[in-house]
Amino acid sequence: MASHDVLQAELDELRRALAGALTRLDALEQGVADTGAGERAGTSSAPSPSSASAVDEATDVFWALDGVKKRLDPPGGIVFAGSVAVPAGPVDWQITLTTDGLLAADWAQAAPSLAALGNATRLGLLQAVVGGADTVAQISAEGGLGSTGQLYHHLGQLVATGWLVAVGRGRYAVPPERVVPLLVVLGAAGRTS
Repeated sequence: MASHDVLQAELDELRRALAGALTRLDALEQGVADTGAGERAGTSSAPSPSSASAVDEATDVFWALDGVKKRLDPPGGIVFAGSVAVPAGPVDWQITLTTDGLLAADWAQAAPSLAALGNATRLGLLQAVVGGADTVAQISAEGGLGSTGQLYHHLGQLVATGWLVAVGRGRYAVPPERVVPLLVVLGAAGRTS
């Protein structure tokens, strides 16, 4: 019966995510239609209702929390999202997870992924890659590793846990779907400035 509840929670989460994606798509399509109606973006002297509400949201410290409360029924859940520009290109990413789904999950399955991040050398390698290094030589220089054996050991651990992917012979990247989660983990660990 518990697995049925987990499946139902995941289905509910997928429905909410799809509804949110469709809402965002509608808003984007409307924005394109509005911009394409003959008026150049940025030439209007009066703010549109959507830009006025964006200003209100920008001054609201708890805009994300308020959004989560509006979208998720009790017992709620979490959202983490980001829109970042890194040397590999811009990344927009978001996920919503329900409290029920998280509490019902097997937390032990996260151990290998978290353990891979629990190493200062690997974090240095990830920082180098997110910062633009992609060849083994660049990653090694930025990561400060002298031995290629050590380097490949750490790269292998990061690839095995999905924090890195091989994108060609001797080249690595943080997959776009992992950039924001990596930054969220670092932020949650108190590594922000």
